[in-house]
Amino acid sequence: MTRFRSLAVTGWRFVASATVLLLSLTASAYGQEAAASPENSSTGWIFRWIIFAIVFAGIVRFFAQSAPALRARAQEIGEKIAEGTRAREAAEKQRREVQTKLAGIDAEVSRLRAEAKKSMEAETVRLRALARREAEIIERAAQSEIAAAQRAASLELKSLAARLAVERAQAVLAREITPEAQAFLLNSFVLELERGAN
Repeated sequence: MTRFRSLAVTGWRFVASATVLLLSLTASAYGQEAAASPENSSTGWIFRWIIFAIVFAGIVRFFAQSAPALRARAQEIGEKIAEGTRAREAAEKQRREVQTKLAGIDAEVSRLRAEAKKSMEAETVRLRALARREAEIIERAAQSEIAAAQRAASLELKSLAARLAVERAQAVLAREITPEAQAFLLNSFVLELERGAN
């Protein structure tokens, strides 16, 4: 862009200096032919053609010098247009992909909901089965503890009954057995032991 401006400034300087030179030459020639009509004189026509040639040469030189810059600028603009076209096509492609995804999103959401529902139902069944197994284990453990407690209570009850029976028997024996009966029982026991030893 700056190269184009510098070429334009150079071209205009050339045209301006040529015009000033031509006007100064024309003014001097005009001063000499002031008596005659300068427009229709041969010098006037010569200067007109010279001015035309200088201006035309300046214009041609300006365009000749600025043509590469103009071509480069046109090529740069063409590249930017092509780049913009590619970007627009990429954006269009992306927009179509997004629209395709959005069109399929309802089906995807319903599929995910169905999967989530199946998963929740399977998890519910699994948790119920796990809870049932845990309840059975707890029930078996409780039954075992109850049975153990019943056995312990039964043994304790038997032990208590035996102790009470012994205490009661002692009380009854203490009332009913006299010292003579005790001596008789002791002797009988000793005799039984002797018979068992032989």
